[in-house]
Amino acid sequence: MPKGIANKRYTPEFKKQVVEAVIQGGLSYQEAAKIYKVQGHDRIQSWERIYLEEGPEGLAIERRGRRSTGKPKQLASKVEEDLLAEVQRLRAENAYLKNLQALVLERERRQQKKRW
Repeated sequence: MPKGIANKRYTPEFKKQVVEAVIQGGLSYQEAAKIYKVQGHDRIQSWERIYLEEGPEGLAIERRGRRSTGKPKQLASKVEEDLLAEVQRLRAENAYLKNLQALVLERERRQQKKRW
């Protein structure tokens, strides 16, 4: 069986036509692939998923290439400096509050010893 054209691109209108034929016409993915000469029924299946999730406009989006690795984008240097300064301030405040709590507990303990 001959292979299809390598890296063939389909227009959004063509994809919409095929998907609507599957949905409304009751065609199976294999039948639609044969009729419209699309290589692989899994491609039509993915078009249908995109069509149902995003609508016909979703078929026009180019989806080639690797996906994002999810790495966070770098912050602007000013924003990063502000965040680091705030972290440093909060750490100092946290240490101060811990020391204050220790002093209060020590004072309470001394007062209880005096009562006995």
